[in-house]
Amino acid sequence: MHVRRDTGFTLWELLCALLIAGVLLGVGMPGVQAFVLDGRRVADVNGFVLAVQTARSEAAKRGRAVIVCRSENGSTCNHDAPPSAGWIVFVNTDDVRPPQRSTSEPLLLAHEPAIAGTITANRSYFEFRPFRQRSVNGTVVFCDRRGSSAARAVIVSYTGRPRVDTKDAAGKPLRCAGLP
Repeated sequence: MHVRRDTGFTLWELLCALLIAGVLLGVGMPGVQAFVLDGRRVADVNGFVLAVQTARSEAAKRGRAVIVCRSENGSTCNHDAPPSAGWIVFVNTDDVRPPQRSTSEPLLLAHEPAIAGTITANRSYFEFRPFRQRSVNGTVVFCDRRGSSAARAVIVSYTGRPRVDTKDAAGKPLRCAGLP
């Protein structure tokens, strides 16, 4: 004699499972969004720190000025572009002012930001010079839609050393343009 077993779920079991899944998804979603925003911000902050460190070491190695400048196309400088457009690092062999990369100048690095927010800077470019010559200092602030509370700044000293902070160079809280 064969006994037939019903396999499946009742409507009540299905509704309970969907309710539990909905609650877990609703609770976990803000954490996942913050995780994604943190990841993008960290990637861009680290990308800029890498650009500064590359420029600094290449200037010492080559004995020539190395420039970190804003770029919209990843190959030439655009000093009027917003910092959120991206940046490039190149060796300034022709010493043009303001720096403009020509095709004969080595391109060392290009970065296109992934942050969903704003990047502001108090310099349109950073110039790193060989040893015993002062470089350009400045601050670049990375903000996402969470505003100033989640902002990070890369502060470049006169010696060319970058540091990441939650406050500006004067120790004041960071401010994000157009964000809370």
